[in-house]
Amino acid sequence: MSRVICVPQQVLPTQLERGAVYYSMYTHSQRQDVGSVATGLLDDLEFKGVYPSLAAWDFVTFALSVGAADLAVPRGTSADGWTRIIELDVALQNPAPFMLKQRHIEEMLRLLTGDFWHLRFLDGGRARPQSTAPARFDADCVSLLSGGMDSLVGAIDLTAMGRKPLFVSQLVKGNKEDQHYFARKLGGADRHLLWNINVRSTVEHELSTRARSIVFYGFAAMAASALPDVAPLYVYVPENGFISLNIPLNPGRMGSLSTKTTHPVFLKHLQELWTALGIAATLHTPYKYLTKGEVLLNCRDQPQMGLLMPRTTSCGKYGRLNQQCGRCFPCLVRKAAFFRAGMPDPTPSYFYDDLQSAAPAGNANDTNAVAIAYLRYRNEGIRSLAAGALTFAPTSERAAYQRVVEAGISELGAYLMHEGII
Repeated sequence: MSRVICVPQQVLPTQLERGAVYYSMYTHSQRQDVGSVATGLLDDLEFKGVYPSLAAWDFVTFALSVGAADLAVPRGTSADGWTRIIELDVALQNPAPFMLKQRHIEEMLRLLTGDFWHLRFLDGGRARPQSTAPARFDADCVSLLSGGMDSLVGAIDLTAMGRKPLFVSQLVKGNKEDQHYFARKLGGADRHLLWNINVRSTVEHELSTRARSIVFYGFAAMAASALPDVAPLYVYVPENGFISLNIPLNPGRMGSLSTKTTHPVFLKHLQELWTALGIAATLHTPYKYLTKGEVLLNCRDQPQMGLLMPRTTSCGKYGRLNQQCGRCFPCLVRKAAFFRAGMPDPTPSYFYDDLQSAAPAGNANDTNAVAIAYLRYRNEGIRSLAAGALTFAPTSERAAYQRVVEAGISELGAYLMHEGII
């Protein structure tokens, strides 16, 4: 079991527990053996006039702590090389409602990261920033703006519908300027909040970052609390249904090897937690029954989409390559979406542009997995891919989810056939 402790600087004990990883929340640590989390956030909140509710503040503190713990514990040291047992202590202003939902939260994190979490919620958390004159945003909803294709279309669609979203971004290496650019071009420069987990650690970071999205939702909760007069208040999570379901392409990709960032079950757990904590916002996934190609085809402002799409990012390796790789699963879905929509791929370049030449080098695992999954679907039907993966869905929605899986794998298959892979 790995132990991580996230508390304010003044709560740190004089004698640190042997083997535990410590983080100082919101301020730089004065000790070399203690890391820090979100050190610039308090200043940025004051600068932008965002003063979150107590529930939102404690939730973002919890989310940042989970994100830090996810980075602090390497998967390679676990028994199976992946699944970790993480014991996390988090200091909050009002831990009582979190303690009541402890088992629920641990199960939610188990689904998200594939690990076993043991949580302790403590008193003594950093006091939330407060003001008698918070900023007033001319906004009527919150929308996640990640810098990806779907979040861009979501922002375009809301704007075309006459909505005024408060855009929320999470800083990821390499896409800060793109996120600002999208918000500015959509008339939301003064409705854009961009925050960063900013973890400084005493240990080497784990690279899988399955918990990164919980931080994004924490930022969304803070943004939602900045719109107290909007009811009902929706937090839009623009992600296509095929990626959200993330059906494993083969048995080796079961469990947490397939991310659950926007999976309906995870979002259901998160919504239940928000409601229990008193965060008055409703998560909404407008594209849950669409593929990525269908999201492009249905965009309400095609000229605007064409103008902005070249600067979107889909690849999880972008921060390391400073370029989209072109052959990971998200890149393949991206390419297939443009092919499905009949649009030239506007991506400036890919690190690996030729899928066929990549295969002999042994670095085309995702391409091969997609090709095999599509052929299995074509020969054996959708149950060969989705059997058991849609049991979460009520009967009224199961057909729609199955359709999006079939359409999504067909998009990928059509693209790979066009490329001569199949």
